[in-house]
Amino acid sequence: MIEEENDLFKSFWMAGYECSDKLNAFGNRVDFLSITNHINLIDEDYKNLRQFNMATVREGIRWSKIETKPYQYNWTDVAYMIEAGKRNSIQQVWDICHFGFPDDLTPLHPMFARRFAALCKSFVQFYRSVSPDDVLIIIPINEVSFISWLGGEACGTSPYCKGYGWEVKYRLMKAYIEGIEAIKNEDDAVCILTSEPLINIVPPLNATYSEITAAALQHEYQFQVTDILCGRICPELRGKPEYVDMIGLNYYYNNQGVHNTTDYLIWKDVLPDERWKPLHVLVDEVYTRYSKPIAITETSHPREDRPLWIEMIGKECEAVLKAGIPLKGICIYPVIDRPDWDDLITWHRSGIWDIEADDEGLLRRVLNMPFAEALNRVQVNLDAVRKHLKRNHLILSEQFV
Repeated sequence: MIEEENDLFKSFWMAGYECSDKLNAFGNRVDFLSITNHINLIDEDYKNLRQFNMATVREGIRWSKIETKPYQYNWTDVAYMIEAGKRNSIQQVWDICHFGFPDDLTPLHPMFARRFAALCKSFVQFYRSVSPDDVLIIIPINEVSFISWLGGEACGTSPYCKGYGWEVKYRLMKAYIEGIEAIKNEDDAVCILTSEPLINIVPPLNATYSEITAAALQHEYQFQVTDILCGRICPELRGKPEYVDMIGLNYYYNNQGVHNTTDYLIWKDVLPDERWKPLHVLVDEVYTRYSKPIAITETSHPREDRPLWIEMIGKECEAVLKAGIPLKGICIYPVIDRPDWDDLITWHRSGIWDIEADDEGLLRRVLNMPFAEALNRVQVNLDAVRKHLKRNHLILSEQFV
């Protein structure tokens, strides 16, 4: 496992545990740390990571569980998880809001931002009370771009609206920035990591000028969250470039789609669609725009194509590294299987470990061997690439001393 002195992550390869506590399309609360039993099997889950040299994980605090009454917080479960991390030498990156809010809040509530900022302040105070010296990396709100669409346009979660996507996004970003301000006021050394979808929106084939323009505009919308955080747009929300320490990109098989349709471009076609963009090209677009370190904060693929997907991710990330872009890590998310939000009977089969119930109903972790073997091959190759690039960098550095 290759490490760099100034990297914030303990390991280049990371594991993400599905930690959403959102209300689903039917208004039911789905708590994935409980549904997958990760909250109870956390030591086993952490020990399993050793075979893949993963020492950094993404976890979530579950806001709806922490704050059952306004401004009153119960950090018992988070304390238990932090101690599990320490027992197993695991670094935890913390999501403060991973799609879920307390029952009495939505992003459109007038007190949403104030409540979120207070939560952030309390979390940092609590965390520093039990881990005063650790590197603390926080993702304040996960995938604002997605959740503002799901709740503001598709009626898929709170606040269950149509036509309010921008309003929900604006309110979430107000809370996001006030949350960062609260975090930095408590501990200016905290690293703020974003986690937003990386997409490519294209016009239909034989598109008209208006269709090309509309697709380009929708493609541009993916940058609104980071633009707001950096103060490029909506300056009244007080965004600043220093509020983003590292840009996290979430990339899945259906992240490249045709504007105004449900069609997406097929990533594994032998002759790819001419509109398809390789991952390294999309990452370069982000890096050119912001000049910030990059992490792939989520990636995975369901079922039998898992090995092909991770091999493609490995080749694309090799191209990213060779282009000189500071790619700091890749997170397999979810690392253990998870069901669908709105259909808890259907499991995605997208993790390194599938989950199967034994005769007693316990959720056993079952290693998916084709995925595991492909991941090991990719890790060996990327470690060699990173080691080679690091050696060349050191040689060049010595020449200029």
